[in-house]
Amino acid sequence: MSQAPAPITVPHHVAIIMDGNGRWAKQRGLPRLEGHRRGVETVRTTTFAARDLGVKMLTLYAFSVENWKRPQDEVGGLMSLLEYYLKKELETFIRDRVRLRTIGRTDELPPGVQKVLHTTIEATRHFDDYTLVLALNYGSRTEVVDAARAYAAAVAAGHENLNDGSWATFRRYLSTADLPDPDLVIRTSGETRVSNFLLLQAAYAEFAFTPVLWPDFTKADLAAAIADYHRRERRFGLTSEQLVKPAAQ
Repeated sequence: MSQAPAPITVPHHVAIIMDGNGRWAKQRGLPRLEGHRRGVETVRTTTFAARDLGVKMLTLYAFSVENWKRPQDEVGGLMSLLEYYLKKELETFIRDRVRLRTIGRTDELPPGVQKVLHTTIEATRHFDDYTLVLALNYGSRTEVVDAARAYAAAVAAGHENLNDGSWATFRRYLSTADLPDPDLVIRTSGETRVSNFLLLQAAYAEFAFTPVLWPDFTKADLAAAIADYHRRERRFGLTSEQLVKPAAQ
């Protein structure tokens, strides 16, 4: 009798660079904001698709520090969509026990967005089965600058020893201090760059690049990326031979 196939290895933490909203809209002769609106719908479906596939944490690159350079009407529209999404999903998050977290300089976001973020984070704080992390006004270089400033202040105050110099110590000052590093980073739209996203945290992550534009990204696309992740060998600096467990005696 044939053996059942081994269970697939599902990444604990998946991070996604959501790209392609503007191109999706342009291909259809629609305003860019319509692409972002459709992208918000994909955020919702992907959030629950990831959970259904066994992922425990999903981080979405929702708004970067560089995105403020976009046209003012587009930025305003993005902030309005974010506020609308959070208000709409609050009851769903509570019902389905989704914990919301954020990384980035959220104190620089519009007051209305800050308020609904605070409400949602507080209302879902005690859930621990599944976590959605929104990277908002986030950039990895900015994060490092903020962390270095905080670390220097801690050294000056006598709370840290400058000679320690360990990654374990420094990472406590990152906005992801209490979050696990991503196992898999996905970028949609066919671009193959990381765009200042989780540069330190993704040091040993696997990467998947898909030509699918974000509004068209489906559960099947996510499952395909996870299946590809399952086929990879994660060595973390070791050799393949070192990873092989000795046979039982």
